[in-house]
Amino acid sequence: MAMRTAEASSAALVRVVAMVAAVAMMAAGRAGAVWVKLPNSGTKCVSEEINAHVVVMGEYSAFYEEDMKDTPTISSKITSPYGNTLHHKENVSSDTFAFTTTESGNYLGCFWVDSNPHGSEVSLNIDWKTGIATKDWETVAKKEKIEGVELELTKLEGLVEAIRENLEYLKTREAEMREVSEKTNAWVAWFSIMALAACICTSLLQLWYLQTYFRKKKLI
Repeated sequence: MAMRTAEASSAALVRVVAMVAAVAMMAAGRAGAVWVKLPNSGTKCVSEEINAHVVVMGEYSAFYEEDMKDTPTISSKITSPYGNTLHHKENVSSDTFAFTTTESGNYLGCFWVDSNPHGSEVSLNIDWKTGIATKDWETVAKKEKIEGVELELTKLEGLVEAIRENLEYLKTREAEMREVSEKTNAWVAWFSIMALAACICTSLLQLWYLQTYFRKKKLI
């Protein structure tokens, strides 16, 4: 009886830890599929703001919704915030990509159709993962020989670290935005003072000119 109670408590603890890990995963890392329609001519792009030193993994595939047996070919290009090319493929129906970010900012993924023999609308499925969502916990469990509660606690440890890094990134961005805002406010204040001084000088010059004019005409 005591053994069953212990097993039930252990199972309940695993479920609770797993639920906490799932909630933390939503806060620390992003993962999900994006469905877009590609025009026969032109480019469709998606972007995501990512911190530096973050692992990014993903895959994409193009297909026809009407005819799943045949697939179109597309080209793809993923660039960093400073325009560095991180992934570039041409004439493929599907592919994967993986890289570690070195810059903070918006990472842009662009896709366009290379070959569309049917002329039908091309659909694109993009599965984009960042941060802790890219980690293969099955491999970690086999390598470290852990399971159950210990595995879930290891996940939580990684998630807490990811959340801490995200908070530090947000603090840095907030400090940068505050500095820019303070500089902008200072420039606006100086511009207002200069504009007021210019108005006062113009008024004084106008007054001096009118006095000189009226005196010459002997009106005052």
